Formats: sequence, structure tokens, C-alpha cells
Amino acid sequence: MLDMKFIRENPDLVKAGLAKKYDNADIDQLLALDEQRREIIRNVENLKAERNKASAEIAQSKKTGKPADKAIENMRKVGDEIAGLDNNLREMEQKIHDQLIWIPNLPHDSVPVGEDESAAVEIRSWGEIPKPDFEVQPHWEIGEKLGVLDLPAAARISGSGFYLLKRLGARLQRALINYMLDVHIADGYEEIAPPFIVNEQAMFGTGQIPKMAEDMYRTENDNMYLIPTGEVPVTNLYRDEILSYKDLPMNMVCYTPCFRREAGAAGKDTRGMIRVHQFDKVELVSIVRPEVSYDQLETLTAQAEKILQGLEIPYRVCALATGDLSFAAAKCYDIELWAAGVQKYLEISSISNFEDFQARRMNCRFRDEDKKVRFPHTLNGSGVALARLIPAVLENYQNPDGSVTIPKVLRRYMGGVEKIG
Repeated sequence: MLDMKFIRENPDLVKAGLAKKYDNADIDQLLALDEQRREIIRNVENLKAERNKASAEIAQSKKTGKPADKAIENMRKVGDEIAGLDNNLREMEQKIHDQLIWIPNLPHDSVPVGEDESAAVEIRSWGEIPKPDFEVQPHWEIGEKLGVLDLPAAARISGSGFYLLKRLGARLQRALINYMLDVHIADGYEEIAPPFIVNEQAMFGTGQIPKMAEDMYRTENDNMYLIPTGEVPVTNLYRDEILSYKDLPMNMVCYTPCFRREAGAAGKDTRGMIRVHQFDKVELVSIVRPEVSYDQLETLTAQAEKILQGLEIPYRVCALATGDLSFAAAKCYDIELWAAGVQKYLEISSISNFEDFQARRMNCRFRDEDKKVRFPHTLNGSGVALARLIPAVLENYQNPDGSVTIPKVLRRYMGGVEKIG
């Protein structure tokens, strides 16, 4: 959430930032509400000064034995006025809050300006795109032939937008999860095993609601949410807490399933595992001092890249354009890996810096060396997502005879199995 004081002092900068995100939030209306709030506060302070004066007069009258009926009556009237203004103040603050929670984070100055994914800028690429001398089958075909992917069964059980892995396919997913966790833990990330269902406050804290409420799976009886990403429970670990500067940086990793209602929307990439409602993911989360957050963004990106380099799968890193940033992000890199069967890059990881946007919504703070309480910056990134990674393994490691070679780094997690099929 943006700081109202910052908006008040930098209205043109805020408007320019929102314009880059193609957001039409009415900042002038918000500022008008804020001025009304501040006027109410000024009136309350004046009335309190008047009440204090009347109270002093009453006290003096009691000492001298003079009647104080008029001063007492005046104090009652002032008290009633203050009570009424306090109610007005609460209503005004609620109106301001209700507008603030819909205003997205501002993009960092280094983010390329553009309306959608077509304006993303490629930063770098890694690996050679393979040129096999045979026709590579897409993962939904080779997965079915090898008996490791059963989409019809998933549809019978849950409907469209779900997948089911079995036999060596299920084991491949487990191997990938363990491999990724081991890599990140070895590099100093603390493993967290969080709940997969969270409350409304947690979803608000990381910015999923109210903006994206319709895309989330919600349980009606108790108003709980299935997590869309491990970012939600792990980042919220420190909601409403004041950390010490000695605690920072905090670098955490978790494995969770993820649930997203919007995944199969608009008929885009709906075949196979590419766009689904439930998928597994290893997530990286960092909570750091503000002055180092953009260095940490590069570190997190390199950490996710390390996974793909170990698997020897070609990929590229792109900086998202302003109009393609998420609601809460100030800057984001997408890592896209090459999938030989569909002959295109697939997004496998988004690594974002939210600056203090999430920390303010969560009321997560830290006390620095000078005892000053400040908001930290939060970051997260997929380290990485399985629903795109498994298809890439099945396609990029495919052989002419229809078998799939297991990447070398995974074989010890697969009990020594070197091929599927």
C-alpha cells in the first residue's frame, strides 16, 4: 500500500507512475478526502484546546467558590462536538483506506514503459536452443504415450485445467522439488513448510485481495483462501511484527501447491500442463533493508536461473514492462525456458521487488541501528514452477525413439533411473 503522506507530498510523481501502469485511480479525489480528514483533525484539536481551557476555568472556580455552571455546560457542548467529529474522522479514514487499497504500487524508474508483454525487454539468455533431427512431440502427447501424464483422468476427477502425474512422472515431479529445495537450502535459504490455506488478512497483506479476489479459490463458510503461491504464507510470517535490523536479510524457501481460478482463462495455452488451476512450486522470499532490495532482486533472479542451468535447459530473462507488472510489484523479471515440443519460450519464474508496498499492508517493520522503526522491502520469486518445468523436461530431453532422458542432476533423486520409456 502506498503511504498517504508520500502521495500528499508527491501527487504528480504518483500520477505519472500510475499512468505508466495504465491505472486510472483518482488521486485528486483521494487528496480531497485527505484534506477533509486533516481539517477534521484541526477542528478536533481546536475543540480539545477549548475544552482544556474550560476545564481549567472550572477547576479555578472550585478553588474560589465561584459558580461554574456556564463553563460546565460549555465543556459538555464541546465534548459532544468532539465526539461527533471523531465519528466523522473514523468514517473519513475508512473512505481513504477503501481507496488506498485499490491503488497499485508504482513502477521503479528502471522498468521499461509499455502496455503489455510485447513491451518486455530481454536482458540475457542462457544455453543453445536445441535443433533435433526428429519431430519433438509436445509434452501432452509424449507424456500420455509414456504413461506418466493422464489428463483425461484429471478431467474426470476435477474438470478442465488440472493434470495428473503417475509412475515415473510423479517421481519426476518429486525429484524436481527435492532438487530445487536442496540447491536453495545449500545457498543459505531457510526452509519453511507453511499452511496451504490462509486467512483474508494474509491475502490482503501480499496484495492478492481485493484487487484479484475473483481469481482466488475461497472457502465460503470460514472465509479462508487456498494459496495462489507460497509467497502469501511465507511473507506473512512477520505480519504485525517489528524485527531487529540484525534479523535482516531474511531469505526463505518453501514448497507448496498453488491454486488459481483464472489459470485457464481466455483460451490461451490451455493444452496439457501449460495453464492450469493447480500446480506445484518452490518459492523464494526475501525480507531485506530498503537500501539493498534491488541488489537482492538480482540475487534472487540468479538463484532461480541456477536451477535451470543445473537442468541444462535454455532460457531467457526479460524485464517486464510497466503495464504488465503485477498490482504489488515495483519491478519484475520473468524467466522463460525453451520448450522444444511447442517451439516457444514458457514463463517459468517471476521475480519481483515490492519495495515497502507489502510491508505496509502487513504492518511488518524493523528497528534499525538508530532505534528508528522502518518498513523493510519484500521480494519473491519462483524457484521454480513445476507445471512449465515438467513439460520442458519431457520435450527438451526427448529422444528419437520416444523415450525421455532424465537430467543428470535429478538421477540421484530418481533412484538412479536414467530414462523414462
